Amino acid sequence: MLKKFLLNHKEIWKDKSFIASAVLSLLFLALSLFINYHAGVYANSSQSNSVSDILLDHLPIYNVDFIFFEGFSLLLISVLLIIIYKPRTIPFTLKSLSLFIFIRSIFITLTHLKEFPQRAFLDPNNIFQNVFTFGGDLFFSAHTGLPFLMALLFWKDKRLRLLFLTASIFFGVSVLLGHLHYSIDVFAAYFITYSIYKITQSIFRKDYNYSGL
Repeated sequence: MLKKFLLNHKEIWKDKSFIASAVLSLLFLALSLFINYHAGVYANSSQSNSVSDILLDHLPIYNVDFIFFEGFSLLLISVLLIIIYKPRTIPFTLKSLSLFIFIRSIFITLTHLKEFPQRAFLDPNNIFQNVFTFGGDLFFSAHTGLPFLMALLFWKDKRLRLLFLTASIFFGVSVLLGHLHYSIDVFAAYFITYSIYKITQSIFRKDYNYSGL
């Protein structure tokens, strides 16, 4: 199995068009993260007022700090390992992720709701705090949408589909129980993410066909 894995990588990285697409996808990802950072800073500094929420008004608050940070980090590591194992998927997966981050960056700058007043405590010293997540970047939930996007990307693999769908629901429930997102942030994530997936399929058709997804 290891020999086949190494041979697969050796052959793919000889393809100049694949290398160019992979490098471009990394540049897209870096740019989207740059935009996300500045959009998050802006959204966090522009918060206005919190609003009532039919679910959060009735749900008790649970400490989900570990799930929110470490759990999501584990998800990202899992995605990285999967695309390393399936190198043909690297360009399309990273471009899909980049578009997801970019579109979400636009959304979080539009409506400046304040965080729900009663919410779980998040460690301010965590590396993700104020670098990837900012408090005011509420709509839509990346914790819900990103694993759902991965489920759509790897839909043909039943095990990965189930893994990512389960993760999406798990993280969605977690951010609600921690009162870290409004319910609309979680439920809308599925509809927006599916649209992003279809847009990515259309824009990056060549990468999608090459990936075998």
